Amino acid sequence: MASFGSLYIGVSGLNVSQAALNVTAHNLANVDTKGFVRQQVVQTDFRYIKLGESHLSSFMKGLGADFAEIKQVRDFFLDQAYRQEIGRQAFYEAQYEALYEIEGLFGELEGESFQETMNNFWVALQELAKEPDNIVARSSLVETAVNFIERAENISKQLKDYQINLNTKIKDQVDRINKIGDELRELNLKIRQYESAGEKANDLRDQRNNLLDELSQMVSITYKENSNSMVYVSIEGVTFVDEDNVYRMGTVKVNESTDMLKPVWLSHGNVDVFNLDKAVTSEKNTDIGSLKGLLVARGYKQANYTDIPVRENFESDSLYEKAVIEYNNTIGASVIMNIQAQFDQLIHGITTTINDILCPNKEVTLADGTKIKILDEERAPVGADAGKTMGEALFNRKSTPRYTEPEEIVILKEDGTTETIIARIYNEENPEDNYSLFTLGEITVNPNILHNYALIPLSSNMGTGDFDIETAKKLLEAWQKPFATLSPNYLTKNNFSDYYNSFISELANLGEQYRTISSNQASMVESIDNKRMEITAVSSDEELTNLIKYQHAYNASARYINVISEMLKDIIEKL
Repeated sequence: MASFGSLYIGVSGLNVSQAALNVTAHNLANVDTKGFVRQQVVQTDFRYIKLGESHLSSFMKGLGADFAEIKQVRDFFLDQAYRQEIGRQAFYEAQYEALYEIEGLFGELEGESFQETMNNFWVALQELAKEPDNIVARSSLVETAVNFIERAENISKQLKDYQINLNTKIKDQVDRINKIGDELRELNLKIRQYESAGEKANDLRDQRNNLLDELSQMVSITYKENSNSMVYVSIEGVTFVDEDNVYRMGTVKVNESTDMLKPVWLSHGNVDVFNLDKAVTSEKNTDIGSLKGLLVARGYKQANYTDIPVRENFESDSLYEKAVIEYNNTIGASVIMNIQAQFDQLIHGITTTINDILCPNKEVTLADGTKIKILDEERAPVGADAGKTMGEALFNRKSTPRYTEPEEIVILKEDGTTETIIARIYNEENPEDNYSLFTLGEITVNPNILHNYALIPLSSNMGTGDFDIETAKKLLEAWQKPFATLSPNYLTKNNFSDYYNSFISELANLGEQYRTISSNQASMVESIDNKRMEITAVSSDEELTNLIKYQHAYNASARYINVISEMLKDIIEKL
């Protein structure tokens, strides 16, 4: 009977060695399979029979070998680190790609940089100041003004188009995330089915881990595996996949006035997937995922100069500081919106400054105490036309005239008395009404001046017919005069040329900053992945060594069985 037990021991050795050979062969067959994790047979003793015991020890007899499991060789902590850092890399790559696209708009547009367009406009102003009555100088100014606005509008349009086109990438990523969710749930069910029957579904686990790797590039995820071998996945702290369901994302418009899309949780009442009102920082791990990177880079609207807080527009420092924080967390954090706002501030500054010199306003108080601006007819220059036209600005708003028609108003004088005058009331810019703003998309060169260059108000209103040298001088001085800071985070105001240079420098510096961060993240991800591969990857040399080792073990078990068989034969024959 002991000999028959020895046969079972030999057979168990064959079985374990055969299983190890199969696993080794499986590893070698998948040496080039992406995401495959090498597998190992964990061998153990089958069981023991207690034959007796002495005062020193028990007498035990082993019944052979067995394998406990076929395990994957993974490091949970390296997986976590990899998925977090590759998500951060994807976030900054999305920022850098947006900046790279935008740099081309300003660096080279139709073979000419926008800097040259500004210089041409400045030169045209200088030439006009030298000879205000020269029809060639006047026509040159108008032509360069038209080119200036067209080029600025073209850049603005391409910025907006690129901004809208990011919707496609956002929608594609949301669709892919949903598909990954469906695939994860399907794999969860298959893994549970296999492993509940006592089999280890390692290849299915590899597929599931590959999906988690891919998902972590797009969004910030957390996950855990329950006792049923099913993985629960959360995105931005919200359950995405559980044992029974996939909570899908969708895309809806940010608001009714825009075509921009945002991801929402369809299964949670269309709640926003991301909270973009908070600052993006690495310390709080809020800078993870290409989907969030796209949303942050794109922003939620087409920004303009009114989005930049200006201290003079606030009643108190506290309100201004609050507005600056909000700007930094929203407009300033978005690559595209920040550029739109800063560029629009430049165009607004140039157009309104020139208009206010050619058509100066003054503030008056109405009888009811309301303050309004009207055309200052005492200081306003006039055109060189026969009618000595007053109040024709170089730049107009497409939908809102600069002034109302002349009308009677009752004003309050300094001595407290009232006076009725005929005035042209200035239509103020209203941040709530885009059509009232001198903003890109709403600016055009005055069509009256386009048809008659003589209407450019550069003549004295004294009736002498002389040209107003002071007005021409003011135009040149205004170009060199500081008008605004690049953002509320800067203290120094710039003139138009310096503003644009600072604007381009900041764009280039930000692009280099994101490129550096992306590059550093790529190196970190590669380093972590290399460590993962050291543990998980299949080594052909190592597996071939194992193949020889297990082959020898198999042969040893076979020889052992042969020996036992011969012993049994000899015993039986002698009986």
